[in-house]
Order: sequence, then C-alpha cells, then structure tokens
Amino acid sequence: MKKLFSRNFIGLAAAAALGAMIVVAGPAGAAKSDDLTADQSARVKEVANYIQGFRTLQGEFTQVSSKGNVSKGVFVLAKPGKMRFEYAAPNPFIIVSDGTWVTIKNREKEKFEEYPLSQTPLRLVLDDDIDLLQEANILGVDTKDGLTTITLQDRKKTVPGHLILVYDDNRKELQQWVVVDGQGRRTTVSLENIVTGVKADPKLFSIQVRRLKDRRN
Repeated sequence: MKKLFSRNFIGLAAAAALGAMIVVAGPAGAAKSDDLTADQSARVKEVANYIQGFRTLQGEFTQVSSKGNVSKGVFVLAKPGKMRFEYAAPNPFIIVSDGTWVTIKNREKEKFEEYPLSQTPLRLVLDDDIDLLQEANILGVDTKDGLTTITLQDRKKTVPGHLILVYDDNRKELQQWVVVDGQGRRTTVSLENIVTGVKADPKLFSIQVRRLKDRRN
C-alpha cells in the first residue's frame, strides 16, 4: 500500500522544465524555523496567510513525475481537507479527499487505495487553520525571479520527505508544489487558471468504489 501511495499520491502532490525555478534546501544542513531572517519569516507568513485565506481553490494542473512523465487535469480544493484531482486521459487515476480519507482510484481497473489525510504532507495546505512556523520545520526560504520557494517538513514526520511550496510574489498566489519523498524523488504539480471563492459541489469530494464485499454480490 505504501508503494502505491508513493507512486501515485506523492506523484500528485503532489521538476523537469520548472526545476530551474526551484532552489531546494535539503534536510542536511537546513536552517530551523528559529534561524530564519526577518525577511524570510515575513515571506513564510505571507504564504501562510494566502493558504489560510482561501476557502476554495480550483483550476487546472500539470504534473511532472520523478521520471519526467507529464499528466494534466483539473483540481478542486475546499477546506477543511477536501480535494479532487481528476486526471485527463490517458491517465486513469482520480484522487479524492473527503476531509478524512484520501482515495486513489484507477478508473480503468476499478481498483483503489485509501489513506488517512493526516498522514500526508498536503495537510499543511488543506488544514482549515494552520501556522506554518509552528506546524512545520522550515528547511529553506529562497526568493528569485519573483518567486518565493519555501521548503518545509511536517513536524509530525509521519511521511518521510518534504514539501516545497512555490509562491508567485507578483500574482500573490500559489504557483506549484513539489513533493520530495524519502528517497529524494521529486514530483511537481503546477497550478494554472486558478479561481478562488467559488462554492464547490460537495459531490466532488465523494467517490464510489467497489469494495470486496460489493464484488461478491
């Protein structure tokens, strides 16, 4: 199950052509949150305020896996904890969080896996109210070409690796995130045509799966 999680959900979050934009401060020798400069702390707070400020977020995404495979699709985020990432063909996957569980479904094979949202690094984005300086270890803050890149790790460390948030300082919006797993594999999700404040249909965050007992009937 963890293998599938690493391959698909971490892939969502979850960096090829965009790698030049990202300066990653890895765990080794990384600065702690208390070591940040005043400017770095201010930038982290600005990104945290942006994340706290939206209730819903939707748009299109482009995902680049650690092997360079590219997938596209549409996404919807709704706090607390709800999300839907629907991949365009030929990628058969759809990923839905109902606020408690994340379900990864292969629509072609009718197979699925489920994971607690609390055990994924994206809880730092989807939580209703979160203080990044308190909830995460800030491993690095970099500003370049109008982008602020924040590398962070969940202090609970329930999932190996770390999360990178890339924030557009001019547009004042999250541009992408990168999930780096425990083996250093990077997957980038870039967001486009972002719209905030649109009420999301609750049905988007539920998904039908055929469990074993269903298949026996």
